[in-house]
Amino acid sequence: MKTKGTKNNKVNIITLGCSKNLVDSENILTQLRGNSIDVVHESKKDDASIVIINTCGFIDNAKQESIDTILRYADAKESGAIDKLYVTGCLSQRYKDDLEREIPLVDAFFGTNELPALLKKFKADYKHELVGERLVTTPSHFAYFKIAEGCDRPCSFCAIPLMRGKHVSRPMEELVAEAKALVKKGTKELILIAQDLTYYGLDIYGKRDLADLLKKLSDVEGLEWIRLQYAYPSQFPMDALDVMAERENICKYLDMPLQHASTDMLKLMRRGITKHRTIELLNTIREKVPGIALRTTLIAGHPGETEKDFEELYDFVGEMKFDRLGVFTYSHEDQTHSYSMADDVPAELKQERADRIMELQEGISLELNKKKVGNTYKVLFDRKEGGHFVGRTEFDSPEVDNEVLVDAKATYIRTGDFAVVKITGASEFDLHGEVVK
Repeated sequence: MKTKGTKNNKVNIITLGCSKNLVDSENILTQLRGNSIDVVHESKKDDASIVIINTCGFIDNAKQESIDTILRYADAKESGAIDKLYVTGCLSQRYKDDLEREIPLVDAFFGTNELPALLKKFKADYKHELVGERLVTTPSHFAYFKIAEGCDRPCSFCAIPLMRGKHVSRPMEELVAEAKALVKKGTKELILIAQDLTYYGLDIYGKRDLADLLKKLSDVEGLEWIRLQYAYPSQFPMDALDVMAERENICKYLDMPLQHASTDMLKLMRRGITKHRTIELLNTIREKVPGIALRTTLIAGHPGETEKDFEELYDFVGEMKFDRLGVFTYSHEDQTHSYSMADDVPAELKQERADRIMELQEGISLELNKKKVGNTYKVLFDRKEGGHFVGRTEFDSPEVDNEVLVDAKATYIRTGDFAVVKITGASEFDLHGEVVK
């Protein structure tokens, strides 16, 4: 075992949780590098003396992973394998006092908006001139692009406002400047993220201004794909659909977490929408943007969910045939409105309901994928894995959606390049194809 003092003052950043956390880690990375500090992101080598863990506090499983990671590096500090351990992010924001008491080996805990304080531990200054000059940790051809922070929605089950605060939109000119800087570095795809994209602009422009932002980003020369994730269904800005339909570099893709379909459950969840209005919205989206791929996320086992509510959700999924779908089992989060309700759906039943939905979705996905066989699509290639080059169509986001596999023996494709691919085979969550040009 290595002892203290045997390593240089190299910093390793560990990121847990969602893509929004990844962007925060990239900003930490950018600021430290800008202060001439040797820093890496998730290094595979055991050569860093300082570790920063960017935690997630979203649901039970994510919180446990964050705690386990902190404890692992706390043990490493105690054994002398590392010298300093700092913790930031959502879990740290929400449970800072408890964590300080329970894990005293951590040198300091920071909240989600305390980057300047974290930098002071390195005798580093927050360099405002680096805003928009973010270093990405993803493959250079795509980047997650956070357009706002926080959330003003009152969803009963969600602790994100407790960890991220109120919604704060980033100014449009700042976003356009960052997009241009990323494109200069080779970024071809921007994946727009926020707790709620549809709220964008309301706080600084007095109106929902996602449509105008999309136009300005779409005009950035060299930007080939713009993808929208995390759109809220209630009060959706319909003018954004017109921009999606008319601009070729805006992907026909929308990630809209619906959480449920039963009107009774949507009311309990404080979602501000009914089943009828949800169906109307989905039909309008498909009408205004023909061929759009819709991704959604659902919750199984929220307090009060009856068998009737679940069957209504199950039938809704079967009828709407989402292109992409994920399911969480409900997590009873303290300080949320739902926490005041009895967590009355047993864990086994929550999982059984989630599994039933995913089994249904698997069949839907296979059915939709089979319809793609024989068609050609523009594909962006992310990596080579095993004997295949692996890419995505405009209908797929990295890591969570379908992938297109091309035999590496048949052709050569550079990572980050586009190619036109004819689909020759389909499974539940993957497509196989051959490059035609």
